[in-house]
Amino acid sequence: MAGRRRSIGNELVRGTAREVRMVARGWRWGRRTLVPRSAEPHTPAPGRREFPTRWARSPAGIALREFVQRAGLNPLFRFEVEPHVTGLDVFDGLRMPVIFVANHSSHLDTPMVLCTLPDVWRRRTAMAAAADYFFDTWWRATGSAIAFNTFPIERRGGQLATTPGSVLEEGWNVVVFPEGTRSPDGWTGRFRLGAAYLAVEHGVPVVPIALRGSYAAMPRGRGWPVPGRPPVRVRYGRPLFPGEGEGPRDFGRRISSAVAQLLDEDRSTWWQAMRNAAEGTTPSPSGPDVAPWRRIWAQTAPPEVERSRRVWAKKRRIPLP
Repeated sequence: MAGRRRSIGNELVRGTAREVRMVARGWRWGRRTLVPRSAEPHTPAPGRREFPTRWARSPAGIALREFVQRAGLNPLFRFEVEPHVTGLDVFDGLRMPVIFVANHSSHLDTPMVLCTLPDVWRRRTAMAAAADYFFDTWWRATGSAIAFNTFPIERRGGQLATTPGSVLEEGWNVVVFPEGTRSPDGWTGRFRLGAAYLAVEHGVPVVPIALRGSYAAMPRGRGWPVPGRPPVRVRYGRPLFPGEGEGPRDFGRRISSAVAQLLDEDRSTWWQAMRNAAEGTTPSPSGPDVAPWRRIWAQTAPPEVERSRRVWAKKRRIPLP
């Protein structure tokens, strides 16, 4: 009899618990509406609030950035990696503003460009940076604006007050990575037409840049370059001017081909790269169609650099007769 009463009591407790859970699931906790989410009217998400960066291009911002770059960024960059720069003669006779276009495979690419530009060009160069990454927090936005003169651009179709076009109209050079994001394996991705459109719209030249070794020195996922001061290579190409009646699509293909030819020249020789370009056999910068691990493995090898050999003259004491 006692066991029967205990069984009935347990069943009553379990039934009560089930009813309480059922009521809790249907209860309007807080301000939860009874209307399903799928039946609610669409309300557009609030727009992203732009982080102001015009102050970074003011005289005070320029002076602060000059100190940060010359006293901090440049020495640190050259302490961590071994840069090799070629093609600086392309700036002879070239007038500002221009659009710098480079391949992108590492966070090291930005200081590679800024720290190898001539001083007069570096002081008047701004970097287009992704708003959803570099401007998601105030401290990251402030630091990047001070050190690299960045301004936000939307990769997902949003609109911001500061655009590359407005920066160009103010007389600033603009660095654009037309791939839109870092390469996951070090090989060059598809170039978007933003830089070509800007050049055609504003009538400014494009200076192509080939960056090699940055993925091996600081691959995606690392927060600091690998130890050992790995070599990196920066090669500047001849400026490209939009032709009469040339649209962004055709000009974009010329920009992509110029960067591919610079990468080929850096791996081989100027003569070989010119022959390949004339014959249409320039190696694709997107890399071979092989397994992902082989693509990554191929890009982890640092580029070869020519090192001059020092010949030390050893003094020999010749005995007198």
